[in-house]
Amino acid sequence: MNRIFTFLVCLWVGCVAALGQSDSLRDAQVVDKILEMGKNDNRVMHHLDVLTNRFGGRPVGSDAYENAAEWMLHEFGKWGIKAWTEEAGSVPVGFNRGPWSGRLIGGDGPMALHFVTPSYTSGTRGVQRGHVVMEPRTQGQFNRMKHRLKGAWVLIPERSVNGWPIDKTAKGDSIREAVKNENIRIAAINDSLMNENWTKGTDHKMKPYREEPALFYKEMIEAGALGFVRKAKVPLRGLYDRGIVHNPDMTFDSLPTQPEILLDEHQFDKIAELVAERHDIQLEFDIRNHFKLGPVKYHSVIAEIPGTEFPDEYVIISGHLDAYDVATGGVDCGVGIGPLMESARLLALSGARPRRTIRFIAFAAEEFGLLGAKAYVNAHKDQMDKISMLFNRDGGPTPPVGMRVPKAMIDDIRKATAAIPRINDEYPFEIIEAQPRVKPTKTGGSDETVFAVEGVPTYSFMTRDFKGYDFDYGEIWHTERDVYNKEIPEYQEYTSVATALAALGIANLDNLLSREGMFKPAQDAKKSKKMKKVKKVEK
Repeated sequence: MNRIFTFLVCLWVGCVAALGQSDSLRDAQVVDKILEMGKNDNRVMHHLDVLTNRFGGRPVGSDAYENAAEWMLHEFGKWGIKAWTEEAGSVPVGFNRGPWSGRLIGGDGPMALHFVTPSYTSGTRGVQRGHVVMEPRTQGQFNRMKHRLKGAWVLIPERSVNGWPIDKTAKGDSIREAVKNENIRIAAINDSLMNENWTKGTDHKMKPYREEPALFYKEMIEAGALGFVRKAKVPLRGLYDRGIVHNPDMTFDSLPTQPEILLDEHQFDKIAELVAERHDIQLEFDIRNHFKLGPVKYHSVIAEIPGTEFPDEYVIISGHLDAYDVATGGVDCGVGIGPLMESARLLALSGARPRRTIRFIAFAAEEFGLLGAKAYVNAHKDQMDKISMLFNRDGGPTPPVGMRVPKAMIDDIRKATAAIPRINDEYPFEIIEAQPRVKPTKTGGSDETVFAVEGVPTYSFMTRDFKGYDFDYGEIWHTERDVYNKEIPEYQEYTSVATALAALGIANLDNLLSREGMFKPAQDAKKSKKMKKVKKVEK
């Protein structure tokens, strides 16, 4: 009997050992397959081509966004990956951008105009041509030129550096009304000072008037202005009309009707000079922005490869699907979505069977305030302590060169990322110890901050343009230059493989990543905040 028992025990131990060896062998084969596919059949630039050049800019509420979300579901399905959409919110009206063009007529001859319009602002009613005037700055100026405003394009000389449109909300009206009342008071003071200078020979200087862009916005519309042309920094940046997107009371019927144009500052100065010299010039615009009845719901796209041992524990790879539509979102956030999709494809087609679930999330409405990430976290609060790591990518197309993680994570991260140097020995990759940081209490920047507030590890890759492609993120961020050819193919290909390997490695660890040492103790955090306040006072 003892001999039989001993035999069975030995048989069981041998089977377990063999099973362990089999799992290790399978994992090694999966890694080899990912490396081989990543080198010889990498499709990341194909995904980016479709995303940016077939669908284009993708603000939530647009057909382009919905089409891109459907395409992602289709692609995940082709690779055998379960995928679905999850409602994240809605906008009061939908918006689709069409072609736009404009030209100067008169002066030294016709000149094509370089401009954009913010998302969610009105287009023209076909081709609209009109004369040009400078905006009135005082009530007296407005009264003198009121008749000239009909059928005119109004120049707003304050330079727009951020791309936001004129505030058309009740709050904006209130601010403008307060400035106008203040200027009436200043005008009365100046009249008194001028009278003294005239009658008593004094030399009082006039008080300057307060200035506000489009101070007489409503009055100019009522007077019949065609639209407003603002001076804008190059490269041009056109964001969205917050008064439309974030106003639940906004309806299709109450939308603004006059377009707002952000014009190349060099062309603006030339046109303003011609107007000041009273040249007979006209501007002609054809802007085909269109709206659709709302509310229009928007959704995040979610896919996953389920875990074999710990299906309710997660490694998350994320980026945001939406993008401003003055360009095509090639970098912001093509750098997130392209590698996300390719890493999913590599993992699926390599036969990866991770111990934990690897989830891929394309968040909606990041550009409108991290709304998709916030909706996800609110809907999955019970999963936050089960997320081992969230890799969110939202920045330039530069490649991973390592990770900076707390001391308690280092050994596990080194083990999980051990295969990354095999991708390309020209690329550096190192794991560095990160010091504890103050736990964030507010979201901001990008989607990972929504998770960081919940205590989720969000230690994404460190990146660097170490080969010298001279990429400048500030040049393309939210501007007309955020297009496909700003990507760097070899960097994107490398990133997709590194992401797949890191996610798989973390998913296959024996344990969730330790959260020890991520954040400073509460007392130390308070001291850090006090020191920051002291330094501000000293400055």
